[in-house]
Amino acid sequence: MSELTLHLTEAPVKLTGGAINEIKTLMYEKEIPADHGLRIGVEGGGCSGLSYILGFDAKKDGDEEYEIDGVKIFMNRAHGLYLLGMEIDYLNNLNNRGFVFNNPNATATCGCGSSFSA
Repeated sequence: MSELTLHLTEAPVKLTGGAINEIKTLMYEKEIPADHGLRIGVEGGGCSGLSYILGFDAKKDGDEEYEIDGVKIFMNRAHGLYLLGMEIDYLNNLNNRGFVFNNPNATATCGCGSSFSA
């Protein structure tokens, strides 16, 4: 008898309830196609060396695909090193409005919160 091995892959990032609600609202309002998902990643730039990528996109070669509470997530495999354990939140209050990146891998961040070094 052969043994069946099941591999489950958990997303390397977490989305708070506020972030999920805002992402789903944006997907509906912007009429994002069903084959698209939320791209999370990093790119060179910003005042601290790396900037976050967050936007809707189709899956590309080299992407890992995850699902968090009904939201498809696409992430380039190489970006996982910088994003492992990161939490993305969405704030909408008097002092702050927008997505917030809480990244335990960041050794330094800038004042705007959208770039970091690792």
